[in-house]
Amino acid sequence: MAKAKKRAKAKSRSAELAPFDASEFLDNEEVIAEYLAAALEDPDPDVFLRAVANVAKARGVSQVAKASGLGRESLYKALAPGAKVRYETVRKVLDSLGVRLTVTA
Repeated sequence: MAKAKKRAKAKSRSAELAPFDASEFLDNEEVIAEYLAAALEDPDPDVFLRAVANVAKARGVSQVAKASGLGRESLYKALAPGAKVRYETVRKVLDSLGVRLTVTA
């Protein structure tokens, strides 16, 4: 009986934890650049799109949408996991965020 109470108590504590939100930590240019560079290393394109979405959230989605010339809903759809986003759209968003992609050998 005591084990069941401990398990129930442990479950209630874990339910109190908020989900991790990377956008809360993207507070300067250097951190954002490192975060996006790390996301680009993953072969799954959804990882990079999620990272760009987190940066957009940190900067303000409405502001990023306006600066990129996209509607807010279009921006959300473009950065959603599984989206088949065009390079042109990614470029507009990255430009509005003030970041560049670079290639090195």
